[in-house]
Amino acid sequence: MTSAVDEPAPAESVAAAPAPAAVSTETAAETAEPAQPAEAARSAAPAETTEAQPASPVAATDDSVATVAPGLLPLYEAARATLEKHQLTTQRATVYLVLDRSGSMRSYYKDGTVQHLAEQALGLSAHLDDEATVPVVFFSTDVDGSADLDLTNYAGRIEELHSGLGHMGRTNYHWAIEAVVAHYKKSGSSHPAFVIFQTDGAPTSKPAAERALCEAAGLPIFWQFIGFGDPEAKGFDFLRKLDDLTVPEKRAVDNAGFFHAGRDPRSLSHDALYQQLMVEFPEWLTEARAAKVLKDS
Repeated sequence: MTSAVDEPAPAESVAAAPAPAAVSTETAAETAEPAQPAEAARSAAPAETTEAQPASPVAATDDSVATVAPGLLPLYEAARATLEKHQLTTQRATVYLVLDRSGSMRSYYKDGTVQHLAEQALGLSAHLDDEATVPVVFFSTDVDGSADLDLTNYAGRIEELHSGLGHMGRTNYHWAIEAVVAHYKKSGSSHPAFVIFQTDGAPTSKPAAERALCEAAGLPIFWQFIGFGDPEAKGFDFLRKLDDLTVPEKRAVDNAGFFHAGRDPRSLSHDALYQQLMVEFPEWLTEARAAKVLKDS
């Protein structure tokens, strides 16, 4: 799967919209859904944020990673060790990366922390995805943009993309969730999706986020939320709630996990990061197959 994510587009461009000044995600409204434009059905996809991606990404092998992306070798090897531990070396999946662009995320883009996470996602994708391609979705008030990372095009890519996306707004999880769902459906993939969903706080609209996640539970998509920032911040209580939503009252299967990467996520070793990513994914694979949400190809 090499095409960029077909995110839903607002009727007006994000840059041109009268968006509010950047605010911390932890001070966003707690319960009320923000009013949306009547025409904001988000049914059409905006153009990709950057130039078209290579038509044929380099397939990931030990040799190709060492030759094409030697900087990823430590991540690639750490990911392998974790997958071996969980007996997932033959598992196929598309690895998505969803990135928070709310105003409070500014420093994490500036210091390279978000780029670091993107490279870790690519190191995992190199094992799970035959094309070693990571579709990336940037979100804030709306879906801000999308692109693909692969072995030939990842160094400095996140800052390059981020710097061209303009205003950093509020935090609406649901638009990002819906964008990933739309892309996955359009891809026609017979493999599940593993979504690394990074954020530094609660969404502006909690009801919309919960609803979108529960609706997605009927699809073979697992959502691994990762928190950046103060582990004691109240905003992360909502992510813990999403992790624990009941089955089957709220959703068909438990399709989400959450862990906090701390104030300095780069200090978390590759081994520790991959271990955290795989805490709930293996269990979801089993439950999703039992519920016929996931069918072996």
